Amino acid sequence: MGALNEDPLILAINPGSTSTRVAVYRGEAPVAEEEVPCSEVDSAAELDLWSQIDSREEVIRRFLARIGVEAQDLAAVVGRGGLLRALDGGVYRVDEAMLRDAREGLRGQHPSNLGCALADAVARPHGIPALIVDPVSVDESEELAGYSGLADVRRRTFSHALSIHACARRHATDRDRPLEEINVVVAHMGGGISVCPVRGGRIVDANNAVSEGPFSPQRSGGLPVQELLELAFSGDHDRESLVALTTRRGGLLSYLGTSDAREVEDRIAGGDREAERVYGAMAYQIAKEIGAMATVLEGDVDAILLTGGLARSTLLTGWIEDRVGFIAEVRTLPIHEMDALAAGALAVLRGREPALSY
Repeated sequence: MGALNEDPLILAINPGSTSTRVAVYRGEAPVAEEEVPCSEVDSAAELDLWSQIDSREEVIRRFLARIGVEAQDLAAVVGRGGLLRALDGGVYRVDEAMLRDAREGLRGQHPSNLGCALADAVARPHGIPALIVDPVSVDESEELAGYSGLADVRRRTFSHALSIHACARRHATDRDRPLEEINVVVAHMGGGISVCPVRGGRIVDANNAVSEGPFSPQRSGGLPVQELLELAFSGDHDRESLVALTTRRGGLLSYLGTSDAREVEDRIAGGDREAERVYGAMAYQIAKEIGAMATVLEGDVDAILLTGGLARSTLLTGWIEDRVGFIAEVRTLPIHEMDALAAGALAVLRGREPALSY
């Protein structure tokens, strides 16, 4: 499958809610990378994701032209995987069933759903493999993790599986141990927060980063059920406004009027006690979720790994380590999702991993 040369060219595509990030790799080495804000790809209709396909594809083609790469010279195109059917982790070929499920929003609409379609649009005319790696819908949970407490509601596993798996692999490599032999709790901390116990390379539980777990810069995280029901039936909200309130206007933004952690830290440095309390509460909730996930591993935890954009905050990670350091070593590991996408495609091109069927 794909090119057999030693250093194949790989295009990686990561569509987000506010931007499209694209990068080209020569083997493991990045050649060029660019992030284009959505304002430049005609995405004013925030919720109408699929109206953005043509403009986002044009962004990718302009990027390739600027760096002098012809699409037909690529060995593979790899996109971010979205809310697809529940899957084991791995690298998957894009096929018609995947494209249909992504477009129809089988398990919901999310910008990452566009990843497989954009990869296919670039790759298909040239007979190039189109792939995704560790989509958001990776579900390797153990049986007990699916119970919610209400028979009509099953817990759904959505997480930042791409960076969670990459983080676990990085730790295993750093410690010169087989991935199958290590247990870690990984917290991906960004616009959404996923805290996952990883046993032997498998994500055996996860808080749904949209509706459970710690609050984040823009998401409310898990909320008290009865109080949420009162809000829902107050007459002040419909379904759409509640979704927006809890997924785009919650968290730091709700309390402090900003979702920018750097601004929050500047306010703390300037003596803003409320900003310090709210930021501390987010660290508290992340630490509490890490503690809960450590029980899934029955306390057999080799390390606690912190990653994602918020992991760059030494204030936040320090507060978390103060609370969970008694469990295991705490490490901050920067994981670049574009690197993880390219590495997955390269593993397939070099025959180290199979390209799985959706």
